[in-house]
This record gives sequence, structure tokens and C-alpha cells, in this order.
Amino acid sequence: MRWRVALSLLLAAGLLYLFFRGVDWAAMGHALRSADPVYLAGVVIVTVATYAARAWRWGFLLAPMARVPFARLFSATVIGFMSGMLIPRAGEVVRPYLVARNHSISTSAGFASIVLERLVDLITVLLLFALYLYVLPTPDAQTRGPLLGVLKIAGAAAGAGALVILAILLAWHRHAEPAMRLADRLLTPFPSGFRSAVSRGVHSFGEGLAVLKASPSHLGAILAQSLVVWLLLALSIYWNNRAFGLDLPFHTAFLILAFLTVGVAIPTPGTVGGFHAFYRAALTQAYGVDNDVAAAAGIASHALGNLPVLLLGLLFLGREGLTVGKVANMSEARS
Repeated sequence: MRWRVALSLLLAAGLLYLFFRGVDWAAMGHALRSADPVYLAGVVIVTVATYAARAWRWGFLLAPMARVPFARLFSATVIGFMSGMLIPRAGEVVRPYLVARNHSISTSAGFASIVLERLVDLITVLLLFALYLYVLPTPDAQTRGPLLGVLKIAGAAAGAGALVILAILLAWHRHAEPAMRLADRLLTPFPSGFRSAVSRGVHSFGEGLAVLKASPSHLGAILAQSLVVWLLLALSIYWNNRAFGLDLPFHTAFLILAFLTVGVAIPTPGTVGGFHAFYRAALTQAYGVDNDVAAAAGIASHALGNLPVLLLGLLFLGREGLTVGKVANMSEARS
């Protein structure tokens, strides 16, 4: 854990160095001071609404296993994302734990629901990206060059990968018994204690995929909820850009979200560095925005998208009887 945190901090420092290199600090500060506070306040409100929508959707993913009250889902969701800001990947451990300890859901099954959540997120982002590329009108501000060609190839590859993973999970769940028997046979050479622990985890993970057998209407509701989540994220980006005087159409946020999906995948604490670098790259490379204004917009978007969750998460963490140290220990034990 210590080495992982140290490496993530070094990676964040390197990305921040690249982000700030060539920035005129005075011009960036002026852009930050001149930002419209009404739009920035709107970003904060939409941020909280986004996490409420995430909790709402997670309830539908967990529904085949247990009905979890919205208040519990919202608390666990906020704590999970807050934990991930401080300790890389901690949220993937904390969220299932908080639900499992109060409901008849195993931690492994809860983790499976998060894997599905990430897949649905990726598919939704790619859907919005495809709408931007092939359906919606090209913004006048969009620069010409090889960038979109590269993005089309990357988007197609990511979409194909997501569909393959989804197909594997679907096949695993639909043919659960043969899959479990195969897993048990593969574990035969290992010590009995290790074998039984892994076997229980694999079986529980399979149970967490139960939503894949849900009715078409239930699956359609999950897709609709995902669109709500990502349209709210797009609205926060749109309002953030408007705060800095960037009169870009709403659907330009779909392209920026595609950039940010790559940036936040870089394992740094709180997505620091990766988010900033890719936000600025989207504005400067795709729309020709001034480098200093783009840097200021990236800083504001990251801060306003994370600080509310950080504050709420720390508040809820105490109510759950946890501390940041306990969360770190849980994450290390699962690593």
C-alpha cells in the first residue's frame, strides 16, 4: 500500500508538472478570479445530484439480491468515491462493505455490481461520444486535424473491449454452474484454505451478476439512469466552461467526457493530474481555447466536482463508525 500510494503521488506530481508547464500564472489567476460564481454554484449543485443519481442506479443493480434504501446507497456511494480520492481504488472495497454489512449481500457480490456499473458507465460515455461524432452537428469552434481520427479509432476499440467483457460476464452468469465447477477444478492444486476462500469469492461474485438476468424493462431503466448520470456530468462541464466565458455548445461536453474518461483512469489520488491534463487538452486541442483559460477551467472543474464529495464523504464516514485509517487498512487487506 505504501509503495502504491508513493508511486501514485509521483505520477500525480509528474502530470501536474506537465499541466502547469507553459502556463502564465498571472493570466490563469485572472481567469479564476473572473469566473462567473452563479455558474460555479450550479456546478456544485449538479455534482451532488450526480452522486444521488449514481446511488439511485446502484440500487437497481443490486435489486435482484436485496432492496437497499436510497439513504444507505447515497451514503455508501459518497463514502466510496471520497475514499478513492484519498486512497487509490479504496472505493471498490468500501462501497460493497458498507452495503454488505447491513443487507444480505456478500462483499464479492457487491463488488460485482460495481464492475457492472463501470462497464455501463463506459458504454454510456462511448454512446454519447458516438452521438457527438456521427449524429450531432459539428461545433463551429472545433479545430481541424488528425485528433478526431485518432479518437474514433480509440473509441471503437474501447467500445469493442467493453462489449467483449460484458459478453463474458453475461456468459459466466448464464452458465454459472459449469463456470463454477471449472473454477473449482482450476483451484484444486492450491492449499485447502486458500482454495475455499477463493471459491467462495468467485461464487459470490457470480451472484452479483444476477441483474444480467433481469427483465428488459429493468435493464432499460439502468441504461436510462446511466444517461441521467452522464448528462448531469455533461451539464457540470458545460456550466463550468460557461463560467469561464467559453460559449461552447452543450454537446461539446460529450467529447470532453471522453477525454476525461482516459484522464481519470490514471491511478493518482483524487484523479489529480490526469483530470487536469486531459481537461486542458480537450479544450486547447479540440476547440482552440487559450491555454491559461483552459488550465483555470480544468482546476475549477476538478475542485468543484470533488470538494463536495470529499466533505460529505468525511461527514458520512464518521456516521458509519469508520476512519480514513480503517479504510486504508481495509483496502490494503484486499490488495
